[in-house]
Amino acid sequence: MGFLDRFLLLFNDLVLWPMHENLRIFILKFIPFILFFEVPVYLLIATGALRYLYRRYSRTKERPPYYPSVSCVVLCYAEGDAVRNAIVSLAEQLYPGPVEIVAVVDGAIKNEKTLRAVEATRALVERRADRKLRVYPKWQRGGRVSSINLGVRMSEGEIVMVVDADTSFDNNMIERATRHFVDSNVVAVAGNLRVRNWDASPVTRHQAIEYILSIYFSKIGLSEFNVLNNVSGAFGVFRRDFVLKIGAWNSGTAEDLDMTIRIKNYFAGHRNFRIVFEPEAIGHTEVPDTWRGYLNQRLRWDGDLLYIYRKHFMSFSPKLVGWPNFLALIWTGLFFQITMPLLIVLYLFYSLFVLGPLYTAVLSAMIYLFYLAVLGIYFAFFLAFFSERPRTDARLIPWLAIYPVTALWMRVWSALALLNEVLTRSHLDSSMAPWWVLRKSDF
Repeated sequence: MGFLDRFLLLFNDLVLWPMHENLRIFILKFIPFILFFEVPVYLLIATGALRYLYRRYSRTKERPPYYPSVSCVVLCYAEGDAVRNAIVSLAEQLYPGPVEIVAVVDGAIKNEKTLRAVEATRALVERRADRKLRVYPKWQRGGRVSSINLGVRMSEGEIVMVVDADTSFDNNMIERATRHFVDSNVVAVAGNLRVRNWDASPVTRHQAIEYILSIYFSKIGLSEFNVLNNVSGAFGVFRRDFVLKIGAWNSGTAEDLDMTIRIKNYFAGHRNFRIVFEPEAIGHTEVPDTWRGYLNQRLRWDGDLLYIYRKHFMSFSPKLVGWPNFLALIWTGLFFQITMPLLIVLYLFYSLFVLGPLYTAVLSAMIYLFYLAVLGIYFAFFLAFFSERPRTDARLIPWLAIYPVTALWMRVWSALALLNEVLTRSHLDSSMAPWWVLRKSDF
């Protein structure tokens, strides 16, 4: 018996036969992950993206003559000279309406360098027509939410934009974002975020792909059905009167998801209310360039996610958010973001220790090929019809091959973050605010 014959016999005994015997397990374990959790989400997003394309190419190109006053609340903390990029990019917007830049410097005594950098942009801003800079130093640190609420309450614009000081913007961003508010039922617009330092390291390239899939492409699809999952804290646009009427932002962590869910609580009573995603309103943000920084960031983000869903558990009701958003919160929220990471970890252990390493390896290869195929289709579709920087985005193509692997392990890390929140209440140890702010709030 030759080597090939012995290999095929061994492969049949160790792989094919166990897979045949465990077909029921394969159907019950792997297939539900794909069919019942993820494939419906993929189909929803793809359908929404096709619908968006149809609307984009069939609608009139003329914008209504509506240019509301805009206040850009820039949240500054320890960015130093980098804050200039955000302020300058806002001052140089190609927008005919008035733009007020409200820079709030948290902990200004400690962050004097950031305060000086903000003040140094005043002359550049105010020599432009209809542009104004207002600076509010908060000498004692109060946290991110206190900065948002101060900036929003002191602003004067009809539309208020909340942005991070390490984010810069394309010069048509305000024009693209504000055009939706001609519809009085639009209460918020989610801006599009890209990774500015995408070429710095392998981990930033991973995040660049992640942002394209989870923000750029996915939110286009979800927005078409008015089930947008989140208005990013780094770049959100709101009707100012509305957010003040509902009490502005809550102190604590994950304030962006908290505000999004609170807005959705009005959807059942006001069925025409909408949160819109605008892919052409683009901001560029810095992401962690090391795996340690990235993992620490997601440990906080994913733990906060569980806390916010627990805090807003009563919002999981069609009587508050309406049936579409109720189903979306259950499916893309509880199932996709909370249940799936835990099930993946459990199944990995089950497969490895019960079915065996070889079976696990073969099954993992099949799952990898499935996700790689879906990723390839999505990315090709994105490059062909959505990307405004296709040549730059095409440079990420070689990194698609390893993305399913890193994404899988990030789902495992997400499960650890959820467990960390349950055991340690990690949301109370957030860098978004001092401990005394968190413990004196409803968080």
